Amino acid sequence: MDFDRELISNGNPMEGIVGFSRAVRVGPFISIGGTAPVDAEGKTVGLSDIAAQTRQCIEVIKAALEQAGSGLHHVVRTRIILTDIDNWKAAIDVRKEYFREIRPVDTIMAVDRFVNPEWLIEIEADAVIHQ
Repeated sequence: MDFDRELISNGNPMEGIVGFSRAVRVGPFISIGGTAPVDAEGKTVGLSDIAAQTRQCIEVIKAALEQAGSGLHHVVRTRIILTDIDNWKAAIDVRKEYFREIRPVDTIMAVDRFVNPEWLIEIEADAVIHQ
């Protein structure tokens, strides 16, 4: 089976410089890379506020999925990556606002830091479109 590869961009200038896409769709599969809590201008949303940053990450993911012809209802996996594992409950409280009924699998992990020290969280997601 041969599938076309569709690159999904949100206009981040680093995409071309570094060589990455916000998301990639291959056939029914969509993968969304580490999504930071930034607005359209690249500014961090919700400084020191894990709930606001989590919500922003999910909204960016939602927009990428919609651009790929999908939506949050197709998500099968999320990965919550935190700089402070003690923020897991606050992040999950926001995540479940979006995914309580969808119930994708999830991984929660902590890292030392992100490229931007203002970021408390990044989220990755994978989706499968029913064709």
